[in-house]
Amino acid sequence: MYVGAALAVGLFDVLPPTVVALLRLLGAAVVLLAWRRPGRAAWRGSRLARACAFGLATALMNLAFYEAIARLPLGTAVAVEFVGPVAVAAVASRRPRDVAAVALAALGVALIADVRWSGSPSGVLWALAAAGMWAAYILLGKRVATAGNGLDDMAVGFTVAAVLLSPLLLVGGPAALGALADPAVLLLAVGVGVLSSVVPYVLDQLVLRRVGQARFAVLLALLPATATVVGLVALAQVPTLLEGVGIAAVIGAVALRSRDGDVVLDADLR
Repeated sequence: MYVGAALAVGLFDVLPPTVVALLRLLGAAVVLLAWRRPGRAAWRGSRLARACAFGLATALMNLAFYEAIARLPLGTAVAVEFVGPVAVAAVASRRPRDVAAVALAALGVALIADVRWSGSPSGVLWALAAAGMWAAYILLGKRVATAGNGLDDMAVGFTVAAVLLSPLLLVGGPAALGALADPAVLLLAVGVGVLSSVVPYVLDQLVLRRVGQARFAVLLALLPATATVVGLVALAQVPTLLEGVGIAAVIGAVALRSRDGDVVLDADLR
């Protein structure tokens, strides 16, 4: 996911972050449609409505995230965005051990972020918007996954979201539209879509069918650590000592989260 994000940062030189996010969505939708070829039932009724809600939440999450990483270091943006999964885990937790895991993850995120409002308040606001959409992604993604047709519905949701948000391609003006005619830019955009959307979101669907939202949300605590490492290697964004401590804290939260706390949550969903 964050190798794709690092590639997206390179595209920001020629395209606005919103356009890059939309190209990522379009690339993912094309690949998923070609792979899954969802049948007519996927385009009707409550199943379509559920898929559309999931697709729009995912698209808006990615759009806000790209606007954030255009203004903040990758690891910092992901850490702030992780407020969303922490909130989901906190609401869904049932046991003291789980609450402690959430608290440890929150501490780790706070240490990794080390955000100063004087630096980029707009970046923080975009990251917080992405956090809200990430929470929606988890909640809606769980319902899509447990319905039994997660990958087909994801293809439908991404396609509908891409069509609804396609006017945002005009955000960049004539210069951006000219860049879209460059085959190298389009190829890179499709690569970002595959790396950042198709592969990780397909894996998310497989995992969400097997675990509850709370455990899934805490497992996502590994993502700020991953983003920090990718930011260091690909973008030369060197983490501070506090960020290193934060990485250890979020990994500790994953280890602390109880393995049997999802049974009640899954029963609630049924």
